[in-house]
Amino acid sequence: MSNDRLAALAAAGVSIWLDDLSRERLTSGNLADLIENKSVTGVTTNPTIFAGALSDGAAYDAQVHELAERGADVDAAIREITVADVQQACDLFSGTWERTGGVDGRVSLEVDPRLAHDTEKTTAQALDLWKAVDRPNLLVKIPATEEGLPAITRAISEGISVNVTLIFSVARYKEVMDAYLTGLEQALANGQDLSRIHSVASFFVSRVDSEIDKRLEALGSDDALALRGKAAVANSRLAYAAFRDAFSGERWEALKAKGAHAQRPLWASTGVKNPDFSDTLYVTELVVPETVNTMPEKTLEAFADHGEVEGDKVTDTAGAAQQVFTDLEGVGIDLDEVYLALEDEGVDKFEKSWTELQDTVRDQLGAATK
Repeated sequence: MSNDRLAALAAAGVSIWLDDLSRERLTSGNLADLIENKSVTGVTTNPTIFAGALSDGAAYDAQVHELAERGADVDAAIREITVADVQQACDLFSGTWERTGGVDGRVSLEVDPRLAHDTEKTTAQALDLWKAVDRPNLLVKIPATEEGLPAITRAISEGISVNVTLIFSVARYKEVMDAYLTGLEQALANGQDLSRIHSVASFFVSRVDSEIDKRLEALGSDDALALRGKAAVANSRLAYAAFRDAFSGERWEALKAKGAHAQRPLWASTGVKNPDFSDTLYVTELVVPETVNTMPEKTLEAFADHGEVEGDKVTDTAGAAQQVFTDLEGVGIDLDEVYLALEDEGVDKFEKSWTELQDTVRDQLGAATK
């Protein structure tokens, strides 16, 4: 039976995507049940998710054994395993993809995070993954590093649908949207069908509060402490205002007339890390049409149990959101430093997860040959 709270969230214009994927979810029917009963219309993955999936349970044993018999190396094995999971998920979401005209029913697969600062290799791997998965509802994830921006443009120009990840600041988000629009313009010049290209921009939420609140607590003043838990939602609301600005005006209207789709904001990292906050904070406070909220299952279940849709909480809130950042700067928070730290930390975490994934697969391949 469909969950009324999640159905209401979807009806408010928020696409609900699960921030998790594993072979076990696919083969057990768990993901199919979430689609049927929890209004889930897409899935996102990252190296951390795959590292956890591969290290837990026996769902991959048969494929790992076959790969070991073939003598596959670690990186080739990771590629085949992750591509297989994403292909199955894409097939499972194909009905959603068709029903929504390609807007939802999307599954994301990330390029190797070790390439985050290499434009050429990121671009090449994005094209390789697009061909390997060979499903129209794939989104290739490319990080929003400085080197990632031209890779985004080039991938879009080749007709690849992209999920831009690791966006923390509104300034970088504006660069991401420009990279997307430039890619669409190049795709049009290349003869691509713009109606087949889709993109989302993953704007990270909870990590912003975690980093800024840590600094506010170190400052310790009453004014500083009063700002805890406010930055992430305000940051996201400013991002949405930037989205509305970017996808209006002559440049966008010319592309829209050729069949282009707006690059929707995706609220990422929406699991609440501070137990003092509501566990549905980054869902309830970011309800607005034309957005995606990708949730870990714990957050999804929390909203299904007690989440409330209180209407559009984002449109026309930019003024109040900007005041939060004025106040943060007033108590001594260096926002540029915060965003740089978050981006570096995000890339580093995914690189470490990739190493963990390699170690897990190496051990499993070795065990399969004994």
